[in-house]
Amino acid sequence: MIARVLIVAGSDSGGGAGIQADIKTVTALGGFATTAITALTAQNTRGVFGVIGVAPDFIQQQMRVVLEDIGTDAIKTGMLHSTAVIDAVCEVLEAREPRVPLVVDPVMVAQSGDSLLESDAVATLARRLVPLAAVLTPNLPEAARLLGREIGGVAEMPEAARALLELGSRAVLLKGGHLEGGATVTDVLATPAGVECFESERIATRHNHGTGCTLASAVATGLAQGLELHAAVVRARAYLLEALRSAPGLGRGHGPVNHGHTVRPFP
Repeated sequence: MIARVLIVAGSDSGGGAGIQADIKTVTALGGFATTAITALTAQNTRGVFGVIGVAPDFIQQQMRVVLEDIGTDAIKTGMLHSTAVIDAVCEVLEAREPRVPLVVDPVMVAQSGDSLLESDAVATLARRLVPLAAVLTPNLPEAARLLGREIGGVAEMPEAARALLELGSRAVLLKGGHLEGGATVTDVLATPAGVECFESERIATRHNHGTGCTLASAVATGLAQGLELHAAVVRARAYLLEALRSAPGLGRGHGPVNHGHTVRPFP
């Protein structure tokens, strides 16, 4: 049976991040995506121009009807913009799918710099959602907010990943793409067994909108398909690297990556 991934996240009208990026990624990697939409955003490659939150009880209803009928092999969360939404999502996860691997992408800020998480919700995310996660996938700014301190560079990433692991998730994939300069990008995977660093070439492009959503959904798809975490991370990073390399160049700001490169190249 095809691997099923339930995505609980916000919609990106520009198609580069959020639910749209998640669905494209899961599909491109051979999975089947279902969704519970947490918010509607009016955004494009230049920024976020409006956000309408979905009522927490309706988010729960979306999750429940999917789980009751279709089921899932992995769950990935993205934009959960308020304490009420985080609490609502956790209620369903705790009651219905405690054994299904959960990938938590702690979406806080869009590529444009616009905030996507209310400031008072960070503590709730760390206290309630993170301990449910099989994998937590923060970028460096998100990790800094969760830890309450800055992460100075690649040399500090392993220790920061270990500190994030203490928040309760079973693994942490700390993403280093936000560090400026250098020919390589370093990500750090921390588990109770130890820390591993992954390096890849840095693609010089402004078309990098939705990379966090894409990587987390790719990891979730791998886990849903039965891959071990290390293998899921390796494949997800390779998928994202080619998506960046072959980005279609859309928009006048931070454009989307090429999610469909496994299906066909852009003409």
